[in-house]
Amino acid sequence: MMKYIYIIVVGLLIVSCVKKLPVIAPDVITEKTLHDTDDPAIWINPNDASKSIIFGTDKETDGAIYAFDLDGKIIEEKTIRGLKRPNNIDLEYGFRLDDSTKVDIIAFTERERQQIRLFSVPDMKPLDNGSFKVFEDVPQPEFRLPMGIALYKSPKTNMVYIIVGRKTGPETGYLYQYELVSDSLGIQSQLVRKFGQFSGKKEIEAIAIDDKNGIVYYSDEGHCIRKYYAEPSKGDEEILCFGGEYFKADIEGIAIAHYPDKSFLIVSNQQAGTFNIFDLNTNAFIKEINLGTLETDGCDVSTLALGDKFPNGLFVSMNDEMNFFFHDLAKLKLLE
Repeated sequence: MMKYIYIIVVGLLIVSCVKKLPVIAPDVITEKTLHDTDDPAIWINPNDASKSIIFGTDKETDGAIYAFDLDGKIIEEKTIRGLKRPNNIDLEYGFRLDDSTKVDIIAFTERERQQIRLFSVPDMKPLDNGSFKVFEDVPQPEFRLPMGIALYKSPKTNMVYIIVGRKTGPETGYLYQYELVSDSLGIQSQLVRKFGQFSGKKEIEAIAIDDKNGIVYYSDEGHCIRKYYAEPSKGDEEILCFGGEYFKADIEGIAIAHYPDKSFLIVSNQQAGTFNIFDLNTNAFIKEINLGTLETDGCDVSTLALGDKFPNGLFVSMNDEMNFFFHDLAKLKLLE
């Protein structure tokens, strides 16, 4: 009996010594979506940053891309409805439609239709003639269901690419990279390569691209954060597989924060209800923070001031209660 009492006491002491991270309260919690939030993207209004838009996916058969203002209110006229399980979303600035016209764009996966959608921002006009089909050369139906997505604008060529992942796939060539080409026939997507390792443990969803340095990061959920070159010409060899030991279970949403002298990778530690922060240049772990979200999938970040509401930048994270949390970026104390 004494043995069991000793074990219980020691166990309680260990539990009591584990520090619970303090919750950093959000500045804004958005209005709820109808179904299941998943992934956000921040569009900064170039004319008035206080009128920027936060887009967020509502991942269901009767799904939508919601648009929110900085108070977390739904902007109905900017919201895209009638979608079939939109999963992840990303945004890029200054896509060239022709010699004289550039537009900002969002792209998102529509899993049940096995396609990508492309819209201009902020007028929300479709640019894809209905859709871009993906993984068309794959014989297995279960390997053709898109999930993660990221846009990359090459600093060398100004070409814009879409990198897309899927619900499940092979151990090599899990990601497909498409170039967006605009000509007299409109915009087409052209497959340029297949790359990326997969451990086979869970799935790959979150993808983020460091445009500045031309690097792709993605979450091999039960294994590690994987790192590759975004430029197809630089090859398909993996640069690094890192960080897995800092996660309780699933490695999820990824956001990249650039400051003039330092940059960070912020990654959702989903089942722990926290975020792990890494140095972008060394990929070394820095710290773990608690933003109060539950089961976070996607996240996004801007280091630019968004008016008086978010003067230090903005971090947006999905919360498992059909909404998103907005934090002034200074609250994450990245530079301390």
